[in-house]
Order: sequence, then structure tokens, then C-alpha cells
Amino acid sequence: MIRLFFLILGFVFAVIGGISLVAYLNLLTTGYEFSMYVSFIIRRVELYVFLIGLILILLSITYEISWRKRVKKRR
Repeated sequence: MIRLFFLILGFVFAVIGGISLVAYLNLLTTGYEFSMYVSFIIRRVELYVFLIGLILILLSITYEISWRKRVKKRR
């Protein structure tokens, strides 16, 4: 249940951050170069929200709760 919560939370964070990053791509049409866009994005909170979301998704998929491992070893 906790893994499902972190999966959904990570998905929400990744969607919020990803939509904002895609929206900022409009800066390229106003004359910004790609290097200027990258330097702008690095300073924004949305990039870090997106990365935290991806990390939460990956951890919730790959991490197994330790008490389940102990129960399986006993049987």
C-alpha cells in the first residue's frame, strides 16, 4: 500500500514538473538558444520536482519492503 502511495505521488510530481518543462519550451520560439533554455531550466523548481517524481517512481517499483523478505525467509 505504501509503494502504491509513493508510485502515485511520484507520478503526480513527474506530471507537474514535466508539463511545466514542456511549457517552458515556448522560450525557444521567442529567440532563446538551447543553452539559454537549459540554464534557465536548471534554476527552476519544476526540474527538481520532475526529478524527484522520477526517483519516487523508480524506487516504488524496484524497492521491496524489508519485512516481507524476513517473512519469506522464515517459511
